[in-house]
Amino acid sequence: MKHEVRLIGGRLKRSKLPVADRPGLRPTPDRVRETLFNWLPHDLAGWNVLDAFAGSGALGFEAASRGAASVLLLEQDAALVASLRASQQRLAATALRVERADAMAWMARAAAGAAAGHAAAAFDLVLLDPPFDAGIAAAAAAAAARLVVPGGCVYVESGAALAEPPPGLVPHRALRAGAVHAQLWLRPG
Repeated sequence: MKHEVRLIGGRLKRSKLPVADRPGLRPTPDRVRETLFNWLPHDLAGWNVLDAFAGSGALGFEAASRGAASVLLLEQDAALVASLRASQQRLAATALRVERADAMAWMARAAAGAAAGHAAAAFDLVLLDPPFDAGIAAAAAAAAARLVVPGGCVYVESGAALAEPPPGLVPHRALRAGAVHAQLWLRPG
């Protein structure tokens, strides 16, 4: 049986994304995605979004579907990158860009570039859903905190709630649904 996830809102509502059978790949459940996007403004017009551990692309495609100006999906697995690009083309998701990259290394380079005076990667929303067994949710959140603009948000999905947000972010919302702990943090601005 082919696994798929369905987008739940916006112009791509009801579109399906394939879900590959890969270790650690676990698309964000519909209920959690719906809650996350209810926490955010209804229309993401003008937002720049980073989906740092794209996997199936459910979070990033959902942001694009809801009007984000640009969505960068980072994924390390070459087969998943190919699948994301195929979905991007099939759905004519022109606001999306897919890049094959290690998300942690990419975020570190982006933050280092900004510290060195280069143009900073500035995102209104950073979506983090790293593999639960990798144990990198807190480190990913700390890296993302350096990339989000004032007034922006960092969303973290993990197997256990993170004790506190990284410096510069404040708690906004949290949810537990089964094995999923979802937290949304804001950068005051």
